Amino acid sequence: MPKRPTAGRQADLLRYRRRFPILGRYNYLINNSLGAMPQATYGALREFADDWSRRGVLAWDDWLPMVTATGDRVGRLMGAPAGSVVMHQNVSTLVSIVLSALDFGRRPKLVATELNFPSVLYNLFEQKRRGATLELIESRDGLSIDPEQVADAIDGRTALVCVDLVLFRSSALLDVAPIVRAARRHGALVLLDVYQAIGAVPFDVHAMGVDLVVGGSVKWVCGGPGAAYLYASDRVRKRLQPAVTGWFSHRRPFAFEVGPVEPADDIHRFMGGSPSVPALYSAREGYAVVAEAGVERIRARSLALTERLIRGADAQELTVNTPRAPQSRGGTVCVDFPGADVAHDILVDQGILIDHRPHCGIRISPHFYNTEAECDDALAAIREIRASATFRRRVRRGRPAASHARR
Repeated sequence: MPKRPTAGRQADLLRYRRRFPILGRYNYLINNSLGAMPQATYGALREFADDWSRRGVLAWDDWLPMVTATGDRVGRLMGAPAGSVVMHQNVSTLVSIVLSALDFGRRPKLVATELNFPSVLYNLFEQKRRGATLELIESRDGLSIDPEQVADAIDGRTALVCVDLVLFRSSALLDVAPIVRAARRHGALVLLDVYQAIGAVPFDVHAMGVDLVVGGSVKWVCGGPGAAYLYASDRVRKRLQPAVTGWFSHRRPFAFEVGPVEPADDIHRFMGGSPSVPALYSAREGYAVVAEAGVERIRARSLALTERLIRGADAQELTVNTPRAPQSRGGTVCVDFPGADVAHDILVDQGILIDHRPHCGIRISPHFYNTEAECDDALAAIREIRASATFRRRVRRGRPAASHARR
């Protein structure tokens, strides 16, 4: 059994604070939405610009190998073997690529949950135009998913099961083992969305036995936008042939052959078209610092800080919409109360960066570089806001509609 990290080893993670400039300007507790940018990202993007400026078209000799080299970097954070992860621009496109490889004539059924991230669900619903059916597992409490319910829905007609390892709305952590066992028994594939888990929750895709994994770099791995990734296991890598494709998925892309695609034998068959090269440069710095800090240590720190937040929320009699059991929650604590959406706006104005989601509340998401004092200050600010006459007046007026591109 591995040794449990001590409080001292957890506190040692605070030495990484100096690598994240924004921590000097804000109480940054929104890591579930956009992780803080490492200082080293400036240098990485400068390296990209210098390469382009000095070498021009010859820079592609450096850029193209980065698609899988960067994939290997993020793959190491989830136990994926080298050569099994390809980078892409976003999860929505990756899911559409995977779905395009499925034949719904023989296996028409898709299984997902109502708490999956909506972007993935939109793709699944659209497969009905191709003859698919979708069974959507309902949540019994609106916050979590019973994995046995998902497993029971899988049968011999199921092509793919799509689930989130950590639910975006409540930060509930899903036990995927029963789902994988049922999928194996019936010959179905499992696609796991790890967007809200990677960098905050340790997991090993090989040990879990999942077939496909998607995720992005915006959140806990501090890699910024435009750098999503797909893991495909050895079992499915050559078996799936996507219909959504592109020239870099072809076996000989620089032959510029006219005709049907001949899929590459390796992970490139899921690559599609030209990559978003600047995002590969920016993402690698986040991967590096998370790997250096160690996901196991990050998890221990996260559990301590989220437990502190739960206790503080209980002291105010706030509703906690996150599982209390450590083994059942990710890195976020969701707290709710009347007017939480209005309080969110006031907190942001005060420099305390969090976010709000309907049917959930305020999401507070400390990372390994956050302090106990920052968590306490956020809760103290909520207490003061709720007690203020200004807050009560704003709640009565209602909150103006707002749009947020934050997952």
